[in-house]
Amino acid sequence: MKTVTTQIEPIIQRPRRNRKSAALRALVQETRLHPSQLIAPLFLLEGEGKKEEITSMPGIYRQSLDLLLKEVEELYAMGVRGIDLFPVIPAEKKDAVGSEALNENNLLCRALIALKKEMPEMCVMVDVALDPYTNHGHDGLVNTEGVILNDPTLEVLGNMSVLAAEAGADIIAPSDMMDGRVAYIRKCLDQSGFPDVGILSYAVKYASAFYGPFRDALHSAPKFGDKKTYQMDPANSREALRECALDEAEGADMLLIKPALAYLDIITKIRAHTTLPIGAYHVSGEYAMVMAAAQKGWLDADRIFYECLTSIKRAGADFIFTYAAKRVIPLIKA
Repeated sequence: MKTVTTQIEPIIQRPRRNRKSAALRALVQETRLHPSQLIAPLFLLEGEGKKEEITSMPGIYRQSLDLLLKEVEELYAMGVRGIDLFPVIPAEKKDAVGSEALNENNLLCRALIALKKEMPEMCVMVDVALDPYTNHGHDGLVNTEGVILNDPTLEVLGNMSVLAAEAGADIIAPSDMMDGRVAYIRKCLDQSGFPDVGILSYAVKYASAFYGPFRDALHSAPKFGDKKTYQMDPANSREALRECALDEAEGADMLLIKPALAYLDIITKIRAHTTLPIGAYHVSGEYAMVMAAAQKGWLDADRIFYECLTSIKRAGADFIFTYAAKRVIPLIKA
């Protein structure tokens, strides 16, 4: 068989030249994660010396305040500069109207006071919604027909926000998805003497199946119906732009998209329409499914989390809520 040889023209463009060493790859890296861009969600328990692993979220715990303070110190030492608090409310303190949410001596308020005393330099965010406090598990007040009441809920959210600000919260993060709540909370904060307390609006929160482990963590799954009348339809993207525009006009300081991985296109679209800082919530289900596969030995959880968070940042997020912060920081710093 005759061999045919032809002259190969020199290849001028060789992208691989910029990949040949770790130093070069670092030099041309387009998207970078930093520990200060990660927000750690933390679950608070009543009591002392208590720590419970969340079965559906391996490696994540409900902790009493004394242990949570140590966790926050560790996170700060690793470079994390923001946390978000979620109180686990005992069943006996829950009722139909979420009365415990307005108790100025509740678990959340006590935690805020202690945190700002011990770690004043840490940015402490507070999730504002009624679902952890209600016995029905919905984010707002409910009438006898099971309808979520928008406007009456706003008054409760406003009072919750002022209580949190009084206790030391730096950022109020309403996650309820009631219409008009950003403007209402802003007015309440300003009139109560807290014009410098910011609002991170859960502007785009989809009615997602990825929240299951989170609801397990807080024992807050809805007891009837679902949340589709106030959380967004996963099929919609133009609606996300509208929600963000409304919240920006109402005075939001930052916008949040939740979940993150299944909605990278939404993050990118919103980035193109606003100059406000954008956050994304890498949610419990997105964390849990990686951990489940890792427990089977099918993948390297830490490397997967690093890749996932990088994709969220690449899509346009300025900061990321994630349960994997402590797992990825060693890779970020490597």
